[in-house]
Amino acid sequence: MSYTHDARQTESVPDEQHRILSVSELNRQARCLLETAFPWVHVSGELSNLARPPSGHWYFTLKDSRAQVRCALFRAASQKLGFVPEEGQQVLVKARAGLYETRGDWQLTVSSMEPFGTGALQLAFEQLKRRLAAEGLLSQERKRPLPHRPGHIALVTSRQGAAVHDMLTVFRRRYPCLTITIVHTPVQGATAAASIVQALERAQQLPDVDAIIVGRGGGSLEDLWPFNEEAVARAIAHCRIPVVSGVGHEVDVTLADLVADYRAPTPSAAAELLSPDKQELLTQLDRLSQGLLNAINYQLQLRQRQLNHLRLRLRHPGALLREQQQKLDDTTTRLHNGINYQLQLRQRQLSHLRLRLRHPGALIREQQQKLDEAANRLHRAMDRALFDRKHQLDHRMAQLDAYSPLATLRRGYSITFTPAGKTVTDTRRLQPGDKVHTRLADGSFWSVVTSLDTAPEQD
Repeated sequence: MSYTHDARQTESVPDEQHRILSVSELNRQARCLLETAFPWVHVSGELSNLARPPSGHWYFTLKDSRAQVRCALFRAASQKLGFVPEEGQQVLVKARAGLYETRGDWQLTVSSMEPFGTGALQLAFEQLKRRLAAEGLLSQERKRPLPHRPGHIALVTSRQGAAVHDMLTVFRRRYPCLTITIVHTPVQGATAAASIVQALERAQQLPDVDAIIVGRGGGSLEDLWPFNEEAVARAIAHCRIPVVSGVGHEVDVTLADLVADYRAPTPSAAAELLSPDKQELLTQLDRLSQGLLNAINYQLQLRQRQLNHLRLRLRHPGALLREQQQKLDDTTTRLHNGINYQLQLRQRQLSHLRLRLRHPGALIREQQQKLDEAANRLHRAMDRALFDRKHQLDHRMAQLDAYSPLATLRRGYSITFTPAGKTVTDTRRLQPGDKVHTRLADGSFWSVVTSLDTAPEQD
């Protein structure tokens, strides 16, 4: 972009050069001049000094081999990026030139940014792929099984493309009874991604849809890029209905293929995947029909044999009635005999009980007599027991009296005690002059020891 400045505009104000400007006013005029001269510019360069503060704004430097310029990418614009900028990456920015008045630094206010140069789209693809993989959207565990025999399929594709014609041809050939709904959407261009997301939403609102095919024919990476957009990938991943992706040729791999429940190499292959083979179904139906006929014939033969067997066992109803009547008569006779026997048995038991039945007064008198006899036996037993106990007591008293010390004293013996009350059994315990107390049978006396005669010890 070229820019020329008309110097004659300043000559109309001859005193302008003598007016003193403040720094703030100078920077403000410089900012207005830059914004007027460079309303929008497209600049390519290498990212450097990339800073991402918590505010969500990004600040960085764009540079080449000979110069650099400061840039600011504010939060609203940063949230619209389709890739994550990295240090040293070549980018192309759309920006407005301006001046940061506080520091007097001139900078670019960036409104959009994209990778620039060879492999830019591939770089954006890889970055988004890594981010989706980190969230688990590419995991095999979250992919759902496809319906075995669907009845209604929605095709999210363009009505004008060759892909829809190929898919319909496959469905008509393999499974013509299938219900197909085409949800039209552009599959190429700047607005294709948003249209595909809306088409997926409409497809999910169709009644009784068993599966969705997202497809288009082959093309360059740029042509297929709507299927690499983050919005499309997330819409497919969060779809409530199983999704088959058939985008491009077999060598083409898009993010739509990676997040879908199943990836088909082509749109035609996607149609074959969801359409059972008509001929195979007819063969299976014939096989099942033949099996059903064989089973029916077997059951008919089995029931015929059972019917023949039952016919042989079948008897005339009159004969069965007479047989049952005879059984009833026999049962009635046994019942009458049983009743008569029980009556006779109960009659004999009653007669026996009548013979055993006695007047209560007689029973009371008999029991009173037994009670009196028992009382007499008890008194006699008590008298005998008392006599025996008294005789035993007299005997024990006689034995105690025989062993009593008093009885010994009555036989002429005595017991001598010291003043302390201890029994004297050895003369060696006494000394002449000791007082002793002597107990006799009829009394006691005190005496004084005058001399001691010690008996010689015996071997």
